[in-house]
Amino acid sequence: MNNIENVLITGASSGIGEALALHYAAHGVKKLFLCGRNEERLCKVAQACRSYGVEVDESLIDVTNKEAVGEWILKSNQQAPLDIVFANAGVSTGTETPEHIYQTFQTNIFGVLNTVTPAIEIYKARVENRPKIIAVMASIAGYHGLASCPSYSASKACVKAYGEALRARLKDKNIQVNVICPGFVRSRITDKNKCPMPFFMEADQAASIIAKGIEKNVGLIAFPFPMRFGAYLLSILPNAISNFIYQKLPHKV
Repeated sequence: MNNIENVLITGASSGIGEALALHYAAHGVKKLFLCGRNEERLCKVAQACRSYGVEVDESLIDVTNKEAVGEWILKSNQQAPLDIVFANAGVSTGTETPEHIYQTFQTNIFGVLNTVTPAIEIYKARVENRPKIIAVMASIAGYHGLASCPSYSASKACVKAYGEALRARLKDKNIQVNVICPGFVRSRITDKNKCPMPFFMEADQAASIIAKGIEKNVGLIAFPFPMRFGAYLLSILPNAISNFIYQKLPHKV
């Protein structure tokens, strides 16, 4: 797959992370480095990937632990030079309690920083001619602050803006940055949703769209198109109008 041999994915124990791991395993990468917080689920994903003949290194890591994540990425790259680093791990806020709000920002923003920062330094120091790709997981929810999930949408808006800025900033370093903005995709997050989920998509379909977008070096991989267009349109409307519309939307959870 376009010279991609070694892929690292955070949050690989379920949802899009799991689907990405299985997608790359099925498409002939040599080694996968996977992390997650649930040992049982992570082991199942690793075993499923090994059935394709790929070598898998799984680690039980919380992405909010800066030192642990940095050490894991460094050791992974020493084992096999990383071609893609997916900053995928994320959480839903659920009830907007102080505890949940801080957890959302710690995971969805600082978890991304803890993954992306060491990856950038590794790529900057690389001399051999290999792919140098960073993919960050934002969301369609990051196009505009949502009254139904303020912390989640704000955290994803931050990741979206950061990834877009990094793409331009790192271009002259030959480091490819792709920002991913999915709509509703089957995951442990959407399994808890009680609201309507238009254009709902299975995780394997989402993983295929993401992998193709990365291969084509699409800067902003936002899908499905109707949701992307609708979110974009609402984001450019006057606030008085967009806020009125968003306040009428059902809550995520």
